[in-house]
Amino acid sequence: MIKNILHSIKSSIPDYVTLVAVSKTKPPEDILEAYKTGHRIFGENKVQELVEKYEILPKDIEWHMIGHLQRNKVKYIASFVQLIHGVDSLKLLKEINKQAQKNNRIIHCLLQVKIAKEDSKYGLSAANVKSLLESPEVSQLKNIYIEGLMGMATFTENDEQIKKEFTLLASLFDNLKAIHTKNCKLKTLSMGMSGDYKLAITCGSNMIRLGSTIFGERN
Repeated sequence: MIKNILHSIKSSIPDYVTLVAVSKTKPPEDILEAYKTGHRIFGENKVQELVEKYEILPKDIEWHMIGHLQRNKVKYIASFVQLIHGVDSLKLLKEINKQAQKNNRIIHCLLQVKIAKEDSKYGLSAANVKSLLESPEVSQLKNIYIEGLMGMATFTENDEQIKKEFTLLASLFDNLKAIHTKNCKLKTLSMGMSGDYKLAITCGSNMIRLGSTIFGERN
């Protein structure tokens, strides 16, 4: 079942779009079923669940942390996480850098931009993103690499609203691509989830995060 769904999604999206299979709340058996199709990129939004799955599943899985990350929990995932999607402050960037250094690694990050109207969504303002990328303090962090932006659209049936938010983020992404430092070059635009990923791709996304579309509704 998961195998057929994955094949169907992958054949329907452009080659340049990276698919993150969001496995939160799903059992390891489901992840293994997806893994057996050749899929390797999985996203979790809770640190404890991510660590538990990392420990028992194949080590060539590329794990993404896609949820809101608290600074005091970075240390638990710093030895293996490939990409952290929701970086929304300088303090968090510094902590990721510190823990990456301890593990002798460079951890890739996406800056989360707040594009939705809802208060419940985290993220930086467009102005904050720019000042963070241009900050001398950020350019001195040797164990992080900022490779792109991430955003979540408002949870609504209104496609026009969602399109407006995605377009806003894509345009910010294009404008900031010129900023290029030792630890920052924007190439990844992570936007689009199960309900709106097709629209996100037409607006310029090259990384989508799909959970229920692949694994069924959350437990």
